[in-house]
Amino acid sequence: MKQKTFAVDIDGTITENGVGRINLDALSALRHLKKIGHNVIFVSGRSSVEGYLLSIFGGTTHIAVGENGGCITSGPNDHKLLGNKDECFQAFELLKSNIDNVNEKPVFPRMTEVVLERSFDIESANNFVNENNLPVILSDSQYAFHINSKGIDKARGFKEVMKMLSITRDDVIAIGDSDTDIPLFKIAKTSIALGNSSEFVQSQASFSVSGKSGDGLIEALDKLAPKLSEV
Repeated sequence: MKQKTFAVDIDGTITENGVGRINLDALSALRHLKKIGHNVIFVSGRSSVEGYLLSIFGGTTHIAVGENGGCITSGPNDHKLLGNKDECFQAFELLKSNIDNVNEKPVFPRMTEVVLERSFDIESANNFVNENNLPVILSDSQYAFHINSKGIDKARGFKEVMKMLSITRDDVIAIGDSDTDIPLFKIAKTSIALGNSSEFVQSQASFSVSGKSGDGLIEALDKLAPKLSEV
């Protein structure tokens, strides 16, 4: 079978208990994919540096897409920035002044986005963004709310990886659990939503599994295994 490239979300996909703890069996399964010749790329709402470090210690492909597509990290000092943090921060200041309970979330430093606590009505915030023609988008990763530059999502970031690796959508298998993974699903030949995904997210994937988070990822890979044993 031709080499495949797995685009894998982190939070809610390979973590467990909602505390950012990696499901070690899920990580082992991803490392096995890399060992038999496939690419495994983390595509996350977390920083690309976190994803890159996870790839180093986890034994997967040493490229990570972070900040919901705003940044690609392929080395300790190799970062490709697609988003504009200044415009995101300006939007944050406006939101904070006009909508209650808008607060930054303590996270690993970001290069292209602003990360917020899930403590306010995101629909009202989106209405404010649209009414004021702000050059940003708001999204909910279930881990946090994110302010990104317009046009930035996981698909935009992963397209840069596809260029780096000279692959097409036919080579891509995407696995995730939240609304922010839907753009990624749309550019992958095969996409899989986990059991902790909403019904809407599941409807956007090629298929879904009943298992949640790391257990769901293992279930998904088990279903794909007959086609992945040879590269």
